[in-house]
Amino acid sequence: MRILLFVAAAAMLSSAFCLYAINYDTREFAESVQALERKLEKTRQDIAILKADRALAARPEVIGPAARALGLVPANEAQFILRDDVGSVATLSGEGTSRRATR
Repeated sequence: MRILLFVAAAAMLSSAFCLYAINYDTREFAESVQALERKLEKTRQDIAILKADRALAARPEVIGPAARALGLVPANEAQFILRDDVGSVATLSGEGTSRRATR
């Protein structure tokens, strides 16, 4: 009878130890999940800030002065042609021949 009592006490102590270990692991896992969620939220905020910066940098009043500082000018009408005229312009400039024929 005493042996059964000792076995039951040992089983109770081992199960208490296992439950403590599981509880500890669960809390550690929950903390790591919260850390990842915080990191994810910060990354989403960073992406939103980068999108706003890109939208601000793409505005014409920002691009215009930067382009002029590089010596770029807006396109004029002489630089545009109709789609139907593409073949005739290439032929007139000598670019109408295929590359295979010139090799």
